[in-house]
Amino acid sequence: NGSSASVTMFVSPQPVEATDDAFWDQFWADTATSVQDVFALVPAAEIRAVREESPSNLATLCYKAVEKLVQGAESGCHTEKERQIVLNCCRLLTRILPYIFEDPDWRGFFWSTVPGAGRGGGDEDDENARPLAESLLLAVADLLFCPDFTVQSHRRSTVDTAEDIHSIDSCEYIWEAGVGFAHSPQPNYIHDLNRTELLKLLLTCFSEAMYLPPSSDSSNANPWVQFFCSAENRHALPLFTSLLNVVCAYDPVGYGIPYNHLLFSDYREPLVEEAAQVLIVTLDYDSSTSSSPTVDGTTTGTAMDDVDPPGPDNLFVNYLSRIHREEDFQFILKGVARLLSNPLLQTYLPNSAKKIQFHQELLVLFWKLCDFNKKFLFFVLKSSDVLDILVPVLYFLNDARADQSRVGLMHIGVFILLLLSGERNFGVRLNKPYSVRVPMDIPVFTGTHADLLIIVFHKIITSGHQRLQPLFDCLLTIVVNVSPYLKSLSMVAANKLLHLLEAFSTTWFLFSAVQNHHLVFFLLEVFNNIIQYQFDGNSNLVYAVIRKRNVFHQLANLPTDSQAIQKGLQRKKKTPEPISRTNSQDGVSMEGSRPAAPAEPGTLKTSLVATPGIDKLTEKSQVSEDGTMRSLEPESSQTPPEGNPPSAVSDGEPWSGEASHPRRDRRRLSSASSSGQWTPTPDWVMSWKSKLPLQTIMRLLQVLVPQVEKICIDKGLTDESEILKFLQHGTLVGLLPVPHPILIRKYQANSGTAMWFRTYMWGVIYLRNVDPPIWYDTDVKLFEIQRV
Repeated sequence: NGSSASVTMFVSPQPVEATDDAFWDQFWADTATSVQDVFALVPAAEIRAVREESPSNLATLCYKAVEKLVQGAESGCHTEKERQIVLNCCRLLTRILPYIFEDPDWRGFFWSTVPGAGRGGGDEDDENARPLAESLLLAVADLLFCPDFTVQSHRRSTVDTAEDIHSIDSCEYIWEAGVGFAHSPQPNYIHDLNRTELLKLLLTCFSEAMYLPPSSDSSNANPWVQFFCSAENRHALPLFTSLLNVVCAYDPVGYGIPYNHLLFSDYREPLVEEAAQVLIVTLDYDSSTSSSPTVDGTTTGTAMDDVDPPGPDNLFVNYLSRIHREEDFQFILKGVARLLSNPLLQTYLPNSAKKIQFHQELLVLFWKLCDFNKKFLFFVLKSSDVLDILVPVLYFLNDARADQSRVGLMHIGVFILLLLSGERNFGVRLNKPYSVRVPMDIPVFTGTHADLLIIVFHKIITSGHQRLQPLFDCLLTIVVNVSPYLKSLSMVAANKLLHLLEAFSTTWFLFSAVQNHHLVFFLLEVFNNIIQYQFDGNSNLVYAVIRKRNVFHQLANLPTDSQAIQKGLQRKKKTPEPISRTNSQDGVSMEGSRPAAPAEPGTLKTSLVATPGIDKLTEKSQVSEDGTMRSLEPESSQTPPEGNPPSAVSDGEPWSGEASHPRRDRRRLSSASSSGQWTPTPDWVMSWKSKLPLQTIMRLLQVLVPQVEKICIDKGLTDESEILKFLQHGTLVGLLPVPHPILIRKYQANSGTAMWFRTYMWGVIYLRNVDPPIWYDTDVKLFEIQRV
């Protein structure tokens, strides 16, 4: 085996001439190696040693390997030997690239042209010689549509008349039926393996992003992705379609036969994972900086036709934003829902289907689809199919709530629900009864999908780990957004909402952090929306409000003097738990469920950048009588006038990359002690206490409490069913204040979340690629690798 010997020779400080083919060929001439072999034969220490001591040899090796890929793409790889060389070069570059990226001095290397690399070897070719990176990317794109290597040949004949790779229309060679392509090619596991290796190299090329620290500057687009997804790549459309279709058509169950996967090895799955990862990386695009009408779904046309203006230069984003045929949407949604539900199937039919591991990549893909293609978002919400996405998302959220290595998963699940909740249809769909019995570690209940959502959110808030606290605003914003449409909450869900109000309105919680009172505002808004707009079906909630009326009275009478504030804060020292778990009437969990477990000690996780506060994540819209929305955003968010913070949503902690103007305004209302610690003051408490929206609830209590008490006295009742019956037939028409307009807080794209998605996505890809460990132990800068 020549390779192992050649690596050590390769470290020799003497430069080896590029023309010395006998020397260089031994790197790729070996027959059967695998990518794992290459990783074992070429240790990290040696690559770094060559980089430092024989830089010209490393440069020549990279150049020669790219040259071999270009030659393979030119010739069409007709012989077994050529295919073997292409695969070995592919593996070698996958191994070496991360070590090029980790060294800032080398990072530009692939973007330079190699002297004398022009076809004729003469100087005149150098002007138009391509940078090495471009040659590499174009060769990989060609090789991904290479007949008999990565796609089925359409000609059944001898090698002499083999198809010329430059004359083939790769749109006829799309890998899988689905969007824009009706023909499903015969599965061929050799082709799948070859595609997987090429995609692994592509992903490694794109991974330069991992070696740059996070920045909120969206202009630093990834040059590899930018070139690959540009019009320079003639295969951009068929490749985008192939990746999307391969992912969405995948059925891990094994052709619909349960347990089939135990008999047959599945060659598709590694390809599907790789395709999903390449797809989400090519779609890493900050939509907040784009003003393209295609991305907001206001233009129409045939399947991905040319529209004016042409939309983003990134053709993958462009094509994604222009898909619009119903059957294409149906195919994508069904595929994503089927794959997201796969881990849930495991719980009630263990081992019946192969358990997929790439649900995080699927969630990112679903997010991108909804964010870049508003027509897709509306399609998802048009029918109750959206619930096939909702249930798995709630399952993942509930399952990951105690696990610190899965904070990123918690965030993306919540972001997706926040995005969906900005649309009225989502709230309406939640009224569908929930009958699926996925074993989840939550109390048993009978009710709707809205009840499921509230019960899971309650569980996250009361029994998740500490790092989830920044998500509380988002969770409650989602509940506020759907609340005007909830026709009938179960008693279990109603009690959960009141338990949250009880926990969030204790004096120590309200006084211990500058934004904690927002949570109370959100919950009051939920109760007001339901009472004003859905009173008739919600006797359970009204009854729960009456039972817990003292919580509302305590809020109305919240003390504001310094002494009371100090006393409230003292109480915190005795109660370290942020939220009492007692009296939340948890009852038994569902049968067959396992409790949400914390991460195993030593589990690797990657760090994430902070997410923007809820005020940056969302913009307020008002729902008018006919159900249409209009934005209420002030022109370029000015800082609020002194002493008058905006209502429920305001001053979320600014994330690291932003100027912290809101802090100055808060300081005026509270006092900053010498240590820079924030302390609550009477003025600060007054400034928001006076805005607590308690009028509707107080009026309700004023009217109903005496009537309920009278029933109890008259009938000697302690039985709640009689009271509920009375409340069901009661009415408050004409007795409540005029209904307030419905406010929805819609997610808005911003560079803060774009950066969060980039770090999250690359963190997932880093941790999921362990065989071979492409980036392991290299000096990544986008995130830190931590152990739980």
